[in-house]
Order: sequence, then structure tokens, then C-alpha cells
Amino acid sequence: MDMKSGNWSGTAIRPVGLIIRQKDPNNLEMPFDQLDEFITPSELFYIRSHFPTPEMDPVAYRLSISGAVRNELSLSYADIRAMPSRTCVATLECAGNSRVFMVPPVPGAQWELGAVGNAEWTGVPLSALLERAGVADEVCELVLEGADRGVPKEEPKPPGPISYARSIPLARAMEPDVLIAYQMNGQDLTPDHGYPLRAIVPGHYGMASVKWLTDIVAVTQPFQGYWQTSDYGYWDDSDGTPVRRPLAEMKLKSQIARPRVYERLQPNRPYTIFGAAWAADTDVAEIWISLDGGASWVQGDFLDPVNRHAWRRWKYDWITPAQPGRHTLLARATGADRRTQPDGHNPNFGSYVIDHPLPIEVFVAAP
Repeated sequence: MDMKSGNWSGTAIRPVGLIIRQKDPNNLEMPFDQLDEFITPSELFYIRSHFPTPEMDPVAYRLSISGAVRNELSLSYADIRAMPSRTCVATLECAGNSRVFMVPPVPGAQWELGAVGNAEWTGVPLSALLERAGVADEVCELVLEGADRGVPKEEPKPPGPISYARSIPLARAMEPDVLIAYQMNGQDLTPDHGYPLRAIVPGHYGMASVKWLTDIVAVTQPFQGYWQTSDYGYWDDSDGTPVRRPLAEMKLKSQIARPRVYERLQPNRPYTIFGAAWAADTDVAEIWISLDGGASWVQGDFLDPVNRHAWRRWKYDWITPAQPGRHTLLARATGADRRTQPDGHNPNFGSYVIDHPLPIEVFVAAP
């Protein structure tokens, strides 16, 4: 691997387009078997939309910062571009990524493996804007609201159209890697990826990185909006009482990119199993691969150094079995905190947070 460019000179990749999971609004995923470079090309980065892409005029555009602040702000696109910028690399994953693996099937976009990507983001730290606005002492969260608007398709539906909005805790918002971004991989954002401005909240599931950002509101009580409670929430236990909480940090996870599901492999041949692993509140420290459906595990090798909030690609050099047959491959990551991926899906997360090892079934057969 060329560590400077982040490229790996392994199996050649045949470029293909995004896979359509839903049209109107656009929901498209990367063909995960095309994983190659450390940085996901923008044209292969997944697209998650809740409503149709809004038309944004960069000249008329304003970003409002209001609520419990001493100085309300209304900033133009040019104002934001003129401020000191910061660049970071961060992996974003849709909270429903890998939903197609759930048994029995569940409602929602049937993401396979590709509702995840790793990109370089450039923008203004949110903390710089909050310092200029002067956040009140009693503020607990920042609500991020986008220009996209409509009626959600999922039950329970609100009584009328709403804007997409999520909140993040003030402490997280003040960390320097939370950006109001205007570039992705060195180029201005495309409309599908949030032009002119979007939030980037590294370590949180992608729904926190609000696209087409228009409003930042400082609030003194936890936000109870639709996308914070009815959707993108999970059930937690509070002294024996079920309580609803918002999804936030991504869980430790690994995925096999190659071989792909149901790929046909020749017997007794060298084959490099290849994939990626990521986490939010820890570093990915080890990667383990099972060649026999979880009966035994062997350790793989990382291709990337630790970079908090960015994935680590990995590989394992395998000799395929000499005898033809069906085989189930699994990958399991271990964090620096020694935690590992769970054996199965936690039903309290509903159709989200599919973080257990995902079975990739392949066939070894003579040519």
C-alpha cells in the first residue's frame, strides 16, 4: 500500500455506479465490493435523502444561528468560506446500513453493505460559529436543521410537512472536528451531498450530519423532534422502565468487501479477503476473520494506521478450500478498549445499528 496516497495495489477494481435503493427521494449505496482506496471517491459515496433535494441559491443562502445565544447570526455562504477552515477525514455510516441482513426482513431501505463511506471534509468548525454567537450557559444541545422538507413515510407520521432536523450535545458540538462543511474530497459539495453547507459530526451515525444546513438553534431542553424520537431512536432501560433515546455514536463494526455475497471461487487458489472496520468511541485495534461460519477465527492485517473516526481497511490472504462447497465468511473487529462486535442484533435498536458480524456466503467450485 502507498501510505501517502492511501491506495492499495491489490485486486484491480472495475468502476461501477451507485446502487439504487430508492428513488424520489434519492437513496443510493456504494457497491461495497468496489472498496479500494482509503478515501471513497465522491461519485461512489452513498446518498441518503429523506425528502427531495432542495434547490439552493448560494447568493441568497443564509445560515442562521439563533436560540439561547447572545448574538444571533445570519451568515452568507461567502462569510463561511472566508473563515479559517479545518479539514478532517471521517467515516459516515447510515444507521440502517446492512438492514438487508436482518432476519426476518424489516421495513426500510434495504441497504446491503454500501451505506458507508470515508471522505475528507473541509469547512469551519462549528465551535468557531458558536463562540461568535455566544452560547448561553444553560444550553444543552444544538439543533441542526436542513432545507429539505416534507412528510415522512414512516409511521407514526406527523400531522403535516416538517424539515429534517437533528440535535447534538453542546459538548460534542464544541469539539474541533465537528464541521460546517462546504467541501468533500477537495471539491465543493454536490447537491446530493448537501450543497452549499452541511454538518459533519464524526463518530455519529450519518443522520447527525445534516445536509443543506440552514439553521442552528441553541436550546436549553433536549430536542424532541420527529427525527430525534420517533425515528432514529432506540429503546433503553432506565431502572426497569423502557425509555426512548436518540441514536448517536456509531458502533464498532467490520465488513467484508471481497469476496462478495455468493461469489464463485476456484478451489485451492490464493484469494485475498478484503474489507474495512470502523468505530466511534474507540480505535479499531484488531480484525479477525472466520472461514467456517464462526467456528474458528484467524487474525487479519490492517492496511491503514489508526485515524480516529476514519475506517481501517484490512486483508487476509486465504487459500481457498480444495474441496468444492459452500462457505460462510465472517469478520469481527476488536477495539482498543477490548470490546468486540456482538454475536447478534440487539432488537432494542429496531431496524438500525446492524453491528454484528455479517455472513458472506461464497461457493468454491471447479471452473
